[in-house]
Amino acid sequence: MKRTAIYPGTFDPFTNGHLDVLERALNIFDEVTVVIAENSQKNALFSIDERKAMIVEIISELKGVDVRVLSSGLLADYARQLGATAIIRGVRQVKDFEYEFQMSLLNRHLYPEVTTVFLMPNVKYTYVASSIIREVAMLGGDVSKFVHPCVMDMLDRKRTELHEHKS
Repeated sequence: MKRTAIYPGTFDPFTNGHLDVLERALNIFDEVTVVIAENSQKNALFSIDERKAMIVEIISELKGVDVRVLSSGLLADYARQLGATAIIRGVRQVKDFEYEFQMSLLNRHLYPEVTTVFLMPNVKYTYVASSIIREVAMLGGDVSKFVHPCVMDMLDRKRTELHEHKS
């Protein structure tokens, strides 16, 4: 039986920290589905289609990875639907763990057969968050060490669009 997991997130944008966690998950699981979740409480810079396109390009060399979108419904139900046995969550700091721990208990209640697996990224990515990457990039800062070149290109395009729109 294949060991399958889902790796959910908004991934706005997908960072090298996300990639690091995904690669760690692939050392444990045969298949990992990256699940891009829409979050109405977050003001996304990139559309779902843009995020999916970036992730598909980034993971093109990886085996055993799929990318899907969850536009509505519970993550636990989606995990069950996909036959996943685990939910991958990246944890950078204690603050992340407290929130993720609560979510894992709720998901366990909703879908007892799924296990949440917490993975820590490489230490060089522990302070990298998509929100910080977006902010620094939109202000013209260099975030190229923290994102794939295709993400850097998309960030540059968004910054140009936003500046042109303001002018």
